[in-house]
Amino acid sequence: MANDKNHLLPRNLLLRQTVARLLFAAPVLSVMGCAEEDPGCIPYDAREARYDVSGWLPDGGTPTDSNCLAVCRPDAHRCQVHSVSSWQEDGGVLMKPYTNCFYTAPAGCASDGRRPEGLQAARAQARCALGSHFARMAWLEAASVPAFLRLAEELKAHGAPAELIRAARRSAGEEVRHTRAARALARRHGATVPAVEVAPFSSRSLEALLSENAKEGCVGETYGAMVAAWQARTARDEQVREALSRIAEDELRHAELSWAVEAWALERLTPEARQRVRQARLEAFHDLERRVASEEPEAVLVEQAGLPSRDAAMHLLQGLQVLLA
Repeated sequence: MANDKNHLLPRNLLLRQTVARLLFAAPVLSVMGCAEEDPGCIPYDAREARYDVSGWLPDGGTPTDSNCLAVCRPDAHRCQVHSVSSWQEDGGVLMKPYTNCFYTAPAGCASDGRRPEGLQAARAQARCALGSHFARMAWLEAASVPAFLRLAEELKAHGAPAELIRAARRSAGEEVRHTRAARALARRHGATVPAVEVAPFSSRSLEALLSENAKEGCVGETYGAMVAAWQARTARDEQVREALSRIAEDELRHAELSWAVEAWALERLTPEARQRVRQARLEAFHDLERRVASEEPEAVLVEQAGLPSRDAAMHLLQGLQVLLA
């Protein structure tokens, strides 16, 4: 399969055809429909927000609605426990506790590439939803740089083909450009991008590498590429459309790299390890699905930044399931 000058790896036709098919659902803006007015920076008030935690209490017990704050961060003020099924290697089903943690998000700051292991939490300084969104986007793009550099070094250590290593290194360079573009959008809306802090890396097994690749790459980057392409078509803000149209194609190649890494490495694992990697990928997809189903982006982010609404995002996720089969 021939590569063009922008491709170090063969195109993943299933991935690209799936993305193209799903983009038909995106409402394409006409030139007349893009208002000349500057939407400005729309502030918002403090509100209740949520994040989710999967796992047991510190003492190994099962959390309940009465004690689940023990698995949440200190800023949580209430919680609720659910049970989710997790498939086991022997074909059985384990019911795992899944806790919704609720906290108060301050006015002007919203919370949520490939995130590296050991990424330290940070909060952007922003006075509005648009500024917060683009600051967080820039922070995640910046965090993807060390993630791809580490991937390149680990692939080299595990004897991966040279084209995979080169693609990972080039992806790091592309993430530098994405960071600059997102940072410019954040500054335009008065937001400051926090510094990226990552704990020191240590060597790990091929299975550990692939588990992270399954979650951050095959799931996270694939969905991220889909969302970037959607934004490039639907954002009313012309600068956002221009920036995301350039970013979207790069992110699609990053998703292709993730699937290429998995295709190369899975056969080098034992059958049991391969099943664990596939399970990690499936659990990451369901975690993303639950998060998307629980959040409705603010109207200004849907209109000006082009984020898919909750219903549209769920449609995109359902369409991407074909890649996980």
